[in-house]
Amino acid sequence: MNEAPIAFRRPTWKDDGSSRIPFWAYTDEDTYRRELERFFYAGHWCYVGLEAEIPNPGDFKRTVVGERSVIVTRAADGGIHVVENVCAHRGVRFCRERFGNRKDFTCPYHQWNYDLKGNLVGVPFRRGVKLDGKVNGGMPADFDPKQHGLTQLKVAVRNGVIFASFDHDVPSLEAYLGPTILRYFDRVFDGRQLTILGYSRQRIPGNWKLMQENIKDPYHPGLLHTWFVTFGLWRADNRSELKMDEHFRHAAMISTRGTGGKGEVTSGVSSFKDQMHLHDDRFLDVVHEDWWGTPTAVMMTLFPSVIIQQQVNSVSTRHIQPNGHGSFDFVWTHFGFANDSEDMTRRRLRQANLFGPAGFVSADDGEVIEFSQEGFEQKPFHRTVAELGGREVGDTDHMVTETLIRGMYQYWRRVMEA
Repeated sequence: MNEAPIAFRRPTWKDDGSSRIPFWAYTDEDTYRRELERFFYAGHWCYVGLEAEIPNPGDFKRTVVGERSVIVTRAADGGIHVVENVCAHRGVRFCRERFGNRKDFTCPYHQWNYDLKGNLVGVPFRRGVKLDGKVNGGMPADFDPKQHGLTQLKVAVRNGVIFASFDHDVPSLEAYLGPTILRYFDRVFDGRQLTILGYSRQRIPGNWKLMQENIKDPYHPGLLHTWFVTFGLWRADNRSELKMDEHFRHAAMISTRGTGGKGEVTSGVSSFKDQMHLHDDRFLDVVHEDWWGTPTAVMMTLFPSVIIQQQVNSVSTRHIQPNGHGSFDFVWTHFGFANDSEDMTRRRLRQANLFGPAGFVSADDGEVIEFSQEGFEQKPFHRTVAELGGREVGDTDHMVTETLIRGMYQYWRRVMEA
């Protein structure tokens, strides 16, 4: 039956479930602005970095929460602070460097000066200028620098990972993650000192939620990714579990590597390449680490802003940074541990080539997200179907399901009042 295009009206979600997601959820600009306010600027913790990125007093890192530029600092007393990168005087975005070390920040426009905690400590000509024995100008007598500092975010640091929130009434980070996800978070970040191995950045022309979905979607890896299905790192016949927090916003996909090769799950799968061989088999030089336990891969999605990746020996954070309803920046921070041997560090760096913008695996994800967004924009009155494994939401002990996506949109609908 041919579909007759209809005029696009005010968005409505046409059923009571979360398995059929309307395309306008990815294309409507008003919806996107509401998401920023409800997910990134209120009620949620957002990832901003790792303590290892700012190890010394005076170190800072510029990043974002949602679309708002923020600066993560380590003050002289060693404390971690996050302040908004907007001068309290005339609104200048004053910090331009991505990283650096300073004793303070000075806005270039009128030289207002702030300490690393965001307190206003200097205002040029605050008390006016004396000329011919007379004081001219200056700030009003009741001007109080304490009332004109930078916007200071609430900060939570757990085992070397830094989160921030514009909402100072947000629950504790531990309560926000919940006991199930916290257990997998602490599996990676168990208190060992972290070391930074490098960064990757890319801009993906798709809605920010699509990357959360992508890492909540165990359906595609053994179909889309030649590397996974051919070499057995992640596919539907691997032993696996899917876990969520009580609100269904965060998730962990847990998998144990199989042997690869032909099998029922490769029959008719075009991405399976039986004759594919590596010129350098060190990419498959996987060494089991005691802290893993049984799983060889755990992919965590912490809503709304970050993915925590452990795929064999490669570990990284992936920061989702929205910029408009149809685009987001994706920043990978590849890390290791201070007690890693030199061989393990080299192994982590090699395996990082599976991921990142040009990775053997992740390049596929960026491309299909772009293709998805193109389809949504073309047909905004339509909807997706996320009904693999049924329409219900719950943890599973297999990967043949889209339950984590349904869970995320059940939460999304509740918060967005959709």
